[in-house]
Amino acid sequence: MQRPRIPTLLSAFLTLLNDRLSESIVFPLLPFLLASFNADGRTLGLLAGSYALAQFAATPLIGALSDRYGRRPVIATCVGGSVLGLGLFALTVSLDWPAGASLPLMLLFLARLIDGVSGGTAATASAVLADITPPEKRAKAFGLIGVAFGLGFIVGPFLGGQLARINVTVPVWAATGFAVVNLLVVLGLLPETHPADERRAMPRKRDLNPLAQVIKVTANPAVGRLCLSFFLFFLAFNGFTAILVLYFKQQFNWGPELASTAFLIVGIVATVVQGGLIGPLVKRLGEWRLTLIGLSLVITGCLLIPSTSAQQAQQGVFSAVAILATGTGLVTPSLRSLVSRRLNSEGQGAALGSLQALQSFGSFLGPPLAGLSYDLLGQTSPFLVSAGLLIAVTLLVGGTPRLQRSD
Repeated sequence: MQRPRIPTLLSAFLTLLNDRLSESIVFPLLPFLLASFNADGRTLGLLAGSYALAQFAATPLIGALSDRYGRRPVIATCVGGSVLGLGLFALTVSLDWPAGASLPLMLLFLARLIDGVSGGTAATASAVLADITPPEKRAKAFGLIGVAFGLGFIVGPFLGGQLARINVTVPVWAATGFAVVNLLVVLGLLPETHPADERRAMPRKRDLNPLAQVIKVTANPAVGRLCLSFFLFFLAFNGFTAILVLYFKQQFNWGPELASTAFLIVGIVATVVQGGLIGPLVKRLGEWRLTLIGLSLVITGCLLIPSTSAQQAQQGVFSAVAILATGTGLVTPSLRSLVSRRLNSEGQGAALGSLQALQSFGSFLGPPLAGLSYDLLGQTSPFLVSAGLLIAVTLLVGGTPRLQRSD
């Protein structure tokens, strides 16, 4: 099968970039986009978590469909779903609605669910890279994933903050436009990379149940403790970051530009850490130590934000989110590596796939719980609760028996 490399790489790269760019544009602006509908923490948390819930439920099915019917139709369908979800969201926040109307909120949730279901593009685009690259060169090819994600996390908040100066809805239309470009490139340039003779039959329904996969891997005595740590980390981290912009808006009277700048700093720092520092640091300190160091940094950043005064808001918040991003950039790859090294080759794929499911599940549960805490227990409570959960994660990881190698 002939697979033109440059068009294929371009299509995969734009798909990976679109996956991160659309979310990093919209997410920091959610409290401002919701302001005319419902501005409480619970609604914000549920809206933020609904995307992750849909992604959690749909990702195993999307992966199986791409193995059965090919990469191209699955990617095209998912990117088309992204266009539909983002377009519906942009249209809903752009229209004038009667005060107290429930329909716009329902449409916003529907849009986020559609976009979340379509969020399996990253896994399928990664499969495209694997299809066209020999095994010995895949590490280099997969570097495109990190580049696309890093670029998305940097460009998205910057673009969102700048375009929000015109109107807070303009960035959502820009994200929709980029998704349309992505769809046109996929339809026009992406060849099928998965040969028909390598297609697999659809798995059994129970094998597509993400909860079943999660239960199986957490019950594994070799990695169960670390997998629980992975879940709790994302539950805590995505909890307090979901209400972060609402906290900035209400506590410091920040607008979209300053709020997006905080996420821009996160993108830059995380890209530097994961793109350039993590390799040398692992060689020097090992994954186990790096995980504990990263957790201590995340806890520190989490507690610095509510202790920042309004008079020093920019200095305090920007320093705190830089510390948070550094810690997260250390924890996520190190914890994944700790799990991977405790498994034989046969268990790698299922366990690492289950880690992604655990991350999505934590990303779904964390925001609504943090939003409820924000409304009922006070604005600083999500940070304090998350810090407590992160301390529990530190104890779990610290109590895990260390291997004789680098961790």
